[in-house]
Amino acid sequence: MLARCLKRCLLALAAAGAPALALVQPAAAHPHVFIEARTIVLYEGGRFKGLEHRWTFDEFYTASAIEGLDANKDGVYDRAELAELAKVNVEGLKEFNYFTAATVGGKEIKVADVKDYYLEHKDGVLTLIFTLPFEAPVPADAKDFRFSVADPTFFIGFDWVKSNPVSISDGAPKTCTVKIGSEEDQKSAEKSDEAALRGAFSQQFGGGLVAADRTVTATCPK
Repeated sequence: MLARCLKRCLLALAAAGAPALALVQPAAAHPHVFIEARTIVLYEGGRFKGLEHRWTFDEFYTASAIEGLDANKDGVYDRAELAELAKVNVEGLKEFNYFTAATVGGKEIKVADVKDYYLEHKDGVLTLIFTLPFEAPVPADAKDFRFSVADPTFFIGFDWVKSNPVSISDGAPKTCTVKIGSEEDQKSAEKSDEAALRGAFSQQFGGGLVAADRTVTATCPK
């Protein structure tokens, strides 16, 4: 996999190295790439059909990633110039489920191939936007739908953006709620659901850690 990745694609390289890094104790690990995440839960016809992720990278990753990509030398990095980098990132992350784990009813939610992905460059940083569909849509009124975005190896440091980090797409009922759990919330969560979410991460990444403050619960009661 490493041979297929561009050297500038630190995110894909991070994914490739995740199994080995899973052996490192979290206390000894530290992030090499930092991402501020925003997610939209995609609602349609009473069901959640997937997630739209928007990942904004740190300036260091951005500077390394865009080097040599301004083909027309106009100082602007448009989608066409960033298309190959976006493709490499998405392909490199596929094996690792895009650092996303979701459960409903204590069971892992399988995801389909990414759609509508692209990179944009604004204010000196790159943002990767992509849609992650669920193989089977989830009833929006389920009380135990949860998902989390994290790298248990800590090679990539994920954090939610401060303003409106997680929302539900337009057209959803006003009864819908989104909650990003605190550590206290996680302790009070049903053990079966928490174990299932941790198990989903363990299966995907070879580690069993899920940051409590990254776990999201979304529901649209009838």
